[in-house]
Amino acid sequence: MQTAFSQIKRGFTGPVMADITDTAGVIVRPPIAWALAVLAGFALNWLMPLPFLPAALPAGWLGATVFALALALVAWAISTMTRAGSNVPTNLPTTTIVEAGPYRFTRNPIYLGMVLGLIGLAIAFNSLWLLMTLLPFALVIRYGVIAREEAYLERKFGDVYRRYCARVRRWL
Repeated sequence: MQTAFSQIKRGFTGPVMADITDTAGVIVRPPIAWALAVLAGFALNWLMPLPFLPAALPAGWLGATVFALALALVAWAISTMTRAGSNVPTNLPTTTIVEAGPYRFTRNPIYLGMVLGLIGLAIAFNSLWLLMTLLPFALVIRYGVIAREEAYLERKFGDVYRRYCARVRRWL
């Protein structure tokens, strides 16, 4: 006779656990890292504003344009990945190497869009603080997310992924 504990224990080593191990194991979900960078930039700007653009520059419009382009890139990348039948969230398994849409030009269009979005916000709000949060965000994404994703994809897809990497740059 099985106890409730043994049934629970078996559940953690069954198919659910297999799904959890079939991921890149990133250190933070990228949207969370992006939101933290934006919140930190706005908080620091609220405490001590540091403008970096000339007052005559239409920063609001310029920044909004960069942000809109970044948002369009992210939406294009997500829709391309979804249409290819793969998962977008980093905590779910990747099912295929996507080489269409923006993935023809960059292996990381979503992260590139996040970087451009942060730049757009920094310009729109004329905030050097927002611009400075770009460095820690980019480092976390590069080493805590992309490096782990690349290792995972190489393990999972082997030569198919290596050939893709040879053709398409990481950023641009």
